[in-house]
Amino acid sequence: MYRFSPKGQSTTWKTDSMHPLVRAITATGAFGASGLAYASLIERNAFVLRRFTMPILPRGADRIRVVQMSDLHLVPRQERKIQWVRRLADFRPDLVINTGDNLAHMEAVPAVARALEPLYGIPGVFALGSNDYYAPRAKSPARYLLPDSRQPMDEDRRLPVGKLIESFTRDAGWLDLNNARGKLSIGGLDLEFVGVDDPHLDRDRYDEVAGPPAGASDLFLGVVHAPYVRVLDAMAADGVDAIIAGHTHGGQLCLPGYGALVTNCDLDRSRAKGLSRWWVGANGIPSAQAPTEAPYLHVSAGLGTSPFAPVRFGCRPEASLITLVPRA
Repeated sequence: MYRFSPKGQSTTWKTDSMHPLVRAITATGAFGASGLAYASLIERNAFVLRRFTMPILPRGADRIRVVQMSDLHLVPRQERKIQWVRRLADFRPDLVINTGDNLAHMEAVPAVARALEPLYGIPGVFALGSNDYYAPRAKSPARYLLPDSRQPMDEDRRLPVGKLIESFTRDAGWLDLNNARGKLSIGGLDLEFVGVDDPHLDRDRYDEVAGPPAGASDLFLGVVHAPYVRVLDAMAADGVDAIIAGHTHGGQLCLPGYGALVTNCDLDRSRAKGLSRWWVGANGIPSAQAPTEAPYLHVSAGLGTSPFAPVRFGCRPEASLITLVPRA
């Protein structure tokens, strides 16, 4: 209750009889402030390794351990993230897959190289994202809640993507899968890859690399940064065994009982992160209804955020350890 006081005296709130609506607003504000503090100070730095299994190898083959990292969005000062990523090599992967958005700063290439250096020399592949080409810029946080948050890219914010590619190809020895195909031999198996440049920037040219796997390939994998339906459908139609992607940040903000609010592309929310199945026409249909031959789809929630939206809620930053095993 608000009590008026005589002239010259202060006014006071009698809190023990505060209106229920005022109490509710006050409590909501306090909860929102604490939630924001948690999302920006704690969860976005609570890195976790997710483990998945894909039964896609030929019978009798030895397992293949794959480390996927995505959406680092690294700035040079993020030493905690750099040291966490370096420890991924302790899991002794046979294959490294980098699905883009490594940079969030004009001077971040040396920091990315230092973070990934223990993985250099292990067979690997990569596809780039928009934040390998252009630095992020300030925008309303509300734009992240739109189905498509794209904005025109400024050429004056172009990142040193050439130096990043040079580090990945020359120093790490990884295959560049930006609108390209390639092959690696791992564990006595011939692995074939097809990839595209970032669909979020409309740089994908799948028609230039389309086609079924070569007859001698033991495994056929698709790699893309942003899992737009047009690319997933094309790869599935060509017979890939699995598709590896990132970009979505797992929704970045997830609500209990609801999940991701958005995917930042046209992929349905149920596939915002983790392992599912994909086939032509699958968008919005549960993986339980997948045809037997449908490829697996793994979407990483990624390890970072834009420096202009440094929050995560209900969606910890992650890398993935995917173990490929023989089909049943």
